[in-house]
Amino acid sequence: MTTPKITLYTNHRCPWAHRAHIALKELGLNYEEVIIDLTKPREPWYLDINPRGLVPSITYGEHIITESAVVAQFLADAHPSHLLPPSNSENGALQRARIAFFVDTFFSKVQPHFQTSLRASTTEERDAAAEALVAAIKSELEPQLPEGSDGKGPFFGGSEKLTLAEVLTGSFLLRILSFHRHGLLSEKLPSLLEDTPRFKRWAEATVQQDSVNYIWDEKVSADAIKAKLAALAKK
Repeated sequence: MTTPKITLYTNHRCPWAHRAHIALKELGLNYEEVIIDLTKPREPWYLDINPRGLVPSITYGEHIITESAVVAQFLADAHPSHLLPPSNSENGALQRARIAFFVDTFFSKVQPHFQTSLRASTTEERDAAAEALVAAIKSELEPQLPEGSDGKGPFFGGSEKLTLAEVLTGSFLLRILSFHRHGLLSEKLPSLLEDTPRFKRWAEATVQQDSVNYIWDEKVSADAIKAKLAALAKK
C-alpha cells in the first residue's frame, strides 16, 4: 500500500512536536516539514490546519491529525511495526495498556518535578525538585522497567527496539538527562539517578537512538527555555 503524502508542521525546540519526529523516523516514513515559529502569533493559514495553533500537526493525504500523542498513536497504528503490538489479541491489548499506563505515570508523577525545577529560583529549590523527581522515578517508573541483568532489551517490556513508550517520552528524557549542564536542573541529578539503575539504563539507551536525537540541539533547546523563563519573569 502506498503511503499518502505526509506533511509535518513542527518546531524542533518543542518536546511535544519532537514526538512526531521520533515516530516518523522510527517507522521510516518520508515527510515534508514546515517549521512553525512559536514565538509569534500563528498565521491564519496554520490556524486553518490546527485552530489551536499548536504543534505538531500532520496532514496525511487529505486528513489532518493534531496533538502529539494522537499523531504518534495514529502513525503507529497506520503502519504496524515494533512500536506497538496488534490490539486484536489479548497479549497485544495488554502490552498496549501497559505502555499507556507507563506513559501516563511518566507525565503525571515524574514530569511535574521537572517543571518545578525549571521554575526554581534557587539552588536549594532545584536540589529539592531533583530529589522529588528521582523519588517519583524510583517508586513509580523503576518497577515497570526491565532489569539490566535479565537478558532482555533496554526498552519498555524488554524490547530490543523502541516502543511507543519511548516515542512519547524520548524528547523529555533528553532534557532530563542534559539540562543540569545548563543550570536548569540540579547538578546533583546525575548522581541521584544512580539510585534508579533501571530508569538510567532505559533513558540512556533511548536518547542514544538516532530517531530520538536526530533533530536535538541541546544548547539551542536549553537557551530557548532560559529565554522563555526570563520573559515570564518580567511579566
